Amino acid sequence: MRILVFANTPAHVHLYRHAVSRLEERGHDVCVLGREYDCTTDLLEFYGLPYQPYGAHGTEPTSRLAFGRELVGQLGRIATTTRRFSPDVVFGRGPYAAFAGSLARAPTVLVLDDEPGSFNHTVSRPFADCILSPAVTRRDLGDAHYTFEGFKECAYLHPAVFDPDPAVHEYLGIDPDEPYVIVRFNALDALHDAGIEGFSSAQRLDLIERLSERATVFVSDEGDDLALTDLPARPYDLHPALIHDAMAGADLLVADTGTMVTEAGLLGTPAIRYRGTDDHVYGEFRELERVGLVEQADSYDDVRDRALDLLEDETATDRWAQRRREYVGDLVNLTDVLVDVAEARGSVDRLGPATRRTLRKRSTPS
Repeated sequence: MRILVFANTPAHVHLYRHAVSRLEERGHDVCVLGREYDCTTDLLEFYGLPYQPYGAHGTEPTSRLAFGRELVGQLGRIATTTRRFSPDVVFGRGPYAAFAGSLARAPTVLVLDDEPGSFNHTVSRPFADCILSPAVTRRDLGDAHYTFEGFKECAYLHPAVFDPDPAVHEYLGIDPDEPYVIVRFNALDALHDAGIEGFSSAQRLDLIERLSERATVFVSDEGDDLALTDLPARPYDLHPALIHDAMAGADLLVADTGTMVTEAGLLGTPAIRYRGTDDHVYGEFRELERVGLVEQADSYDDVRDRALDLLEDETATDRWAQRRREYVGDLVNLTDVLVDVAEARGSVDRLGPATRRTLRKRSTPS
């Protein structure tokens, strides 16, 4: 079989990397179409995935008009690769996967979550033969929509596929018992980030100053516009493929971006998300809040004060680790599902009984 996979962001690389490797081991021909965004191609190369670039997207704010122009050029390159590769099934999301699947007349599988806005869902839904999403997703995307118990991050953070590197303190250049915090600042440049404000410049500086009084602070700045020279913090500068190992060893993650907060929660690391002006209700965060793995706050003062409280609480990391053991191990290993769906050419009806039982027809929650 020939399987085409889209990796538009670093998160998509992680989502599919285990499935791509396993499909190749089973003798399938896989092509990953990658877009240079943040560290996407660095990850594709690190994991040795068979990829071809189709474009780039910067981390500076982008208008809808500029995004539209960018999209047209990228679709041209996608068309060329799709015709040459002639896939039997396509995996991805949004207009990219929808376009490739339609052009190749191949079944299209979308893995979606509870992101704000409706552009990706509206554009891709009519072309999808199978839509997979976490059961906590609040959207109902029609007859092809199936849900699973878990999160899309379970494709790479489920205990069955992820073991943290115990040497991460050494990589970071700190003592084995030295507490550390990862602070993630979002570039807020994605289409679904339009109109959203995260930490202000003053809040970023204050947060770093206060956290540094209790732990070593590593800053991951997606926009790369924060100078740390005169601040009591270090840039997070390990290879991006090690970020989950670093999060697993951290005492705390604080961020104004969603994916890394979800990941930290699934790793059993105390995580706080600053919502800022984002009033979208995410099913994933609501579920992780319910089981005590993630916290959110609208006020910067609440974020800062709660972060400081957690750093002073010597039992916090043990409590989060116990919650992870009790919750995450029972979730679906999404990599298994992706591999089986690929080999079934996107048809849920062709799946074996065991995998079929992990998927449910979508029913809108009350």
